Amino acid sequence: MPFEESVGYQVRATHRVLQRYLQLKIEPYGVTLGMWYFLRALWDEDGLTQRELSRRVGTTEPTTLTALLSMERSGLIRRLQSSEDRRRMHVFLTSKGRNLKAKLMPLARSVVATAVQGFSAPEARALLAALVGVQRNIQTSLSQFDESRLV
Repeated sequence: MPFEESVGYQVRATHRVLQRYLQLKIEPYGVTLGMWYFLRALWDEDGLTQRELSRRVGTTEPTTLTALLSMERSGLIRRLQSSEDRRRMHVFLTSKGRNLKAKLMPLARSVVATAVQGFSAPEARALLAALVGVQRNIQTSLSQFDESRLV
C-alpha cells in the first residue's frame, strides 16, 4: 500500500510533525514532550496516582516514573505517599508546575491553530470526528482481539 493511501502512516506522520512543533514551542520553558502529557493530565486533575497518570497518558509505569522523577527534579511536581495505601504515590503540581499552564496552553492552542489553518470550522470538526472514529474502530477491534485471546 502506498504511504499516501495508508491511514496509519498519515496519522503517524501528522502526529510526529505536531509533536515536533509543540516541542519547539515548549522547550524554552524547560518542558519536554514527555513532561507535557503528564502536566496536561495534572492540570486537568491534580493529585492522581502514578498508576492513574500512566493510564491517562498511555505510558508504562516505568516510563511514567522516569518522567515524574525528572519533573520532580525540575520542581514541577511533588510525589506524596498515600495515607490509605502506602504502595500508592500521588502526584501533585507545585506552584511552578501549575503556573506553566497559563504560559504553555496558549502555545499548544497555537500549534493546533496552525495545524488546521485554512480549514473551515466544519472541516476542523469533521477531522476531529473522523480521528475519534478511527480510534473507536481500532479500540473495538483491539477489545475483540483481546477477548479472543482469553478463550
